[in-house]
Amino acid sequence: MPTDARPNFLWISLEDTSPRFGCYGDPVARTPNIDRLAASGRRWPLAFSTAGVCAPSRSAIITGMYQTSIGTHHMRTTHTNANARELPTPYSAVPPAYVKTFTEYLRAAGYYCTNNAKTDYQFAPPFTAWDECGAQAHWRHRDPGQPFFAVFNPTMTHESGMWPREGRTLVTDPARVVLPPYLPDTLKAREALARHYDNLAAADQRVGEILGELEADGLAGNTVVFVWSDHGEGLPRGKRWPYDAGIRIPLIVRRPGEPTPGTAADELVSLIDLGPTVLSLAGVPLPRHLQGRPFLGEQAAPREYVYASRDRHDEAYDMVRAVRDRRFKYMRHFFPDQPYLSWIPYRNRHPVMQEVWRLYAEGGLTETQRLFLAGRRPPEELYDTVSDPYEVHNLAGDPAHAATLERLRGALDAWRATYGDLGDVPETEMVARMWPGGIQPQTAPPLFITLGPTSLGIEPVPAGGGSFTAPLLLQMHCATQGASIAYATGAEGAPRWRLYSGPLRLPPGTTVVRARANRIGYRDSEERVATFEVGG
Repeated sequence: MPTDARPNFLWISLEDTSPRFGCYGDPVARTPNIDRLAASGRRWPLAFSTAGVCAPSRSAIITGMYQTSIGTHHMRTTHTNANARELPTPYSAVPPAYVKTFTEYLRAAGYYCTNNAKTDYQFAPPFTAWDECGAQAHWRHRDPGQPFFAVFNPTMTHESGMWPREGRTLVTDPARVVLPPYLPDTLKAREALARHYDNLAAADQRVGEILGELEADGLAGNTVVFVWSDHGEGLPRGKRWPYDAGIRIPLIVRRPGEPTPGTAADELVSLIDLGPTVLSLAGVPLPRHLQGRPFLGEQAAPREYVYASRDRHDEAYDMVRAVRDRRFKYMRHFFPDQPYLSWIPYRNRHPVMQEVWRLYAEGGLTETQRLFLAGRRPPEELYDTVSDPYEVHNLAGDPAHAATLERLRGALDAWRATYGDLGDVPETEMVARMWPGGIQPQTAPPLFITLGPTSLGIEPVPAGGGSFTAPLLLQMHCATQGASIAYATGAEGAPRWRLYSGPLRLPPGTTVVRARANRIGYRDSEERVATFEVGG
């Protein structure tokens, strides 16, 4: 088979990482592999996630849809916590029937799609999303010449990597790290951030290994490489929040024949744009329901704003919405009567958070550090991120910025009106719609329909199959709205499941066909197996 001329795609997605790389100007960073990638590609200083936490953000990335519009905004749906009495534990979110993982569109176009290995989409990963999903998934398992889309998810930079571990020696000097002014500058806090720099160095090494495999396979010249993080760093007031510390992320892209290597792009980019960008560069038509937009290629569309949300995190409900342009950030608190710091046990395990609480109890926090301990919040926050990159000087009440405040208010209202906001619906009510009676719906089993000289496609094939005359086409159908079908041919064993995208031409002889159907958030269908005897 001749090599497909379409580009390949490689994503390397980090966790809980702000742009603390050498190529972004950080003098403490030890990221030579990422820096070399940036020197041969481009980086985006104004790239942002749609949420300051992984699962809602990743659901937007994999679907190209805002989490607030498809019911994946609460962190997380696979919960076991104090809300278990009111909600199924866990539950898979059920987006509208037309919502797919964007990888299905790639698979239907002939791409081999792999994910190694994190998903965390707020719904069980559909088996139709990937050719391979697991610790061994790799582009090397595709058919010869087949174009690929491969995702690798190094996890060593997760928030929990900042927690002390017995026998672990720091390489980064804690004296060199710089904590944001809203966090206490103590040895324990510095050591936590130093661990994060060590973890970034380990992640950089893994990036180098993956890029080395690409080079060794002779594929670098026809592969678009993306390096990004699912949201900002895991420090308090960063992770889980739509401040820039929680949503500003590194984004580096190297394209074959990059016309301006080593430069920084000045466009706003949202992670919701990643999927549409890949589809566009692959030549796959963009479904009109996608809410992201390409930022590269002929269909690139510049952004005026990016948007982010905060909702339930583990035990604690909240609702914050944010909009940002290239300079100003506007945040709206729907529960201004609540303190910033609600009870989230997992967050309280963070050594920096422990320092915050300790010094608060002792009366040892500065005025800036006490902002995050306020018992009430302002209904609105407005920041000039150029003059105030740490977002500590709220301009919402400043008459000099009244016009900016009104403009961003309008932008946020328009976004909510355009795409909908399921944050307005109580989670219990939303889940009752998704899981009627608290029971997860199940996808209907697929049907086999034959089309040929002795079959008009009127009735499904009886269970077990049958004998037919060549030529014979096999169509598959599922009665569940929005369902996808995967099929395999051959006997029992470990089949290679392929995405059904059109009738199969069955050859003369005996063919065993297996099929399963799924819809995002539904239980998988029962498997259907039939044997077809086709005479010449």
